[in-house]
Amino acid sequence: MHRRQKPSAAEHKRDLAAHGGALSMSHNDTRSFFNFSQLVLSAGHLKSPPVLKHSKITYFEVEILDVQSKKQICIVDKIPPSSTLLDVKHKFHKACPQWYPSRVGLQLERNGPYLKDSINIQSLAVSSIITLYFTDLGQQVGWTTFFLTEYTGPLLIYLLFYIRLSTIYDQVESTKNFRHPVVHLACFCHCLHYIRHLLETLFVHKFSGGHTPLKNMIKGCAFYWGFTSWIAYYINHPRYTPPSFGHRQVSFAALAFLMCEAGNHFINVTLAHQNHSGSKACFPSPTYNPFTWLFLLVSCPNYTYEVGSWISFTVMTQTLPVGIFAFLMVIQMSLWAQKKHKLYLKRFYPEVRRKAAMIPIIF
Repeated sequence: MHRRQKPSAAEHKRDLAAHGGALSMSHNDTRSFFNFSQLVLSAGHLKSPPVLKHSKITYFEVEILDVQSKKQICIVDKIPPSSTLLDVKHKFHKACPQWYPSRVGLQLERNGPYLKDSINIQSLAVSSIITLYFTDLGQQVGWTTFFLTEYTGPLLIYLLFYIRLSTIYDQVESTKNFRHPVVHLACFCHCLHYIRHLLETLFVHKFSGGHTPLKNMIKGCAFYWGFTSWIAYYINHPRYTPPSFGHRQVSFAALAFLMCEAGNHFINVTLAHQNHSGSKACFPSPTYNPFTWLFLLVSCPNYTYEVGSWISFTVMTQTLPVGIFAFLMVIQMSLWAQKKHKLYLKRFYPEVRRKAAMIPIIF
């Protein structure tokens, strides 16, 4: 039998080194696998962690300064980002009850324009503190009240002159002199004009809830009421002289007046329907109604018909006060039409660029 030989010392060391290296490699492999598994597990969350429902909400502070003295009036705090400027005005009114939201004018700069109530407060923010300048706009009235007051006065004033009160005209002359038919027709047309305005204010026009200074209503009433008194005094005077061309002049002028009144009404209905339906992407287009075909020539046909009514009324009555009033109305309406035409050009350039503002070719 062969005896098993003992390994030499060199061979024994070599075996230990090999065994230790295997153990070391096995330990390193285990550690590497553990690290790799941890990496895979940590990378397995592909979705971002859910946002906490009760996240911190950022509030704004609005510092309100006096536009003249630059002194601080108050600070309106805890304004949510979704708030509008009208919400700020209501909170400002709670802090300063003497200033109602309708008479508060707020500006970003001292000489800048007044900010609209519908503007979002977040769009004004550069930091968490917003500085606005306050101006007292004075006593305000709603647009519905403004127009109802402005149009009710001429209607009632004209009727007072039409019945020929003894305090206005001489009672003896009033009973002796015969009234020409044009006097009755003028009263009908004048009342029809302002009754149409009143009904459209109540049932056709859609006001956004804005306000205007009380002084504007006083100036408007002084203009309309004063001219109505002057016009009605001359037309209903016992010594009133009828038009030069008699019934033919009166008939043609009255027919033109009624057509302009009808056209003005249908244009206002078309504009109100467009604004109410929210279709503001294109310029108002004419419908099957022939009175709306004026949209093909001018951008503000309601002003065209308004001017046409007063020119027709001037021809029908042939009085100087009506002529002066019609001339002033042409100037005022042309200014309003030019201003609105410029806005239309910015919004509806392709549709409006070849149209006139109020009167074709001339304006």
